[in-house]
Amino acid sequence: MLKLYQFEACPYCEKVRFLLDYKQLPYEKIEVMPGPGQLDLWQKSGQTQVPVLADNGEFIPDSTAIALYLDRAYPERPLLPTDPHQRGLCLALADWADTTLGAHSRTAAISAWLQHSHVRTAALPETTPDWVKALVGAFPGELVSLLGASVSAIHPDPVKTAHLALQQALESLCLMLSQQAYLLGEQPTLADCAVAGLTMTLKFPGYQYVDLPKDLCDRGLPGLADDENYQLFFDWRDRLYADYRQLRGQNQGDASTPMPIDIE
Repeated sequence: MLKLYQFEACPYCEKVRFLLDYKQLPYEKIEVMPGPGQLDLWQKSGQTQVPVLADNGEFIPDSTAIALYLDRAYPERPLLPTDPHQRGLCLALADWADTTLGAHSRTAAISAWLQHSHVRTAALPETTPDWVKALVGAFPGELVSLLGASVSAIHPDPVKTAHLALQQALESLCLMLSQQAYLLGEQPTLADCAVAGLTMTLKFPGYQYVDLPKDLCDRGLPGLADDENYQLFFDWRDRLYADYRQLRGQNQGDASTPMPIDIE
């Protein structure tokens, strides 16, 4: 069985989970614990960053490289178009999602976490909404560090820049989806899975497709997730989840809870 070495809260891992579910491939999730788990992953694959896919002793790092591997090894329900022009557009959109969309989403999500990181969830005021408490618990300090957060994320300028860039990105996506079912036409591709996965932390899915606190379901970043101008995009993403993503626990061998990895 395929094994996905991952962090549950990582959008790049969500992208790969989308790819695997779209292809209807059963897989086992292995939650890589910060520190020892990463060391063991490095010993196996030469990588400390997730996601990494393992298949019959072969380790494939990087979410887009995983997509290319899956299309070669499991050609049913292809992720990339065969037409050269469409294939190029697909790869370009996926790269944009990984870099621009992913980076700005990470900055915005981490800044939200940092606003509450000085207190434990139990110490938050009684009036704090449950979903905010869940957000604090969903992004432990180790994960923030591993996702590449820097001290600059707490300063207003990078956060403002990220917010404006995400507004432009969501507007562009709404325009692209206004007259067609998917980003490249009438069939989903790698580009759709990448955009859906990389926007997970902008607004969490309405159901527990991801093994995170239930209070996070359908919650998102103020000013983006609740802006009516972007409703078309989030409605599209909800349909993509409903049609192709499996609810938590439906994959064979689904390891939903974090598992430490023994060091050999």
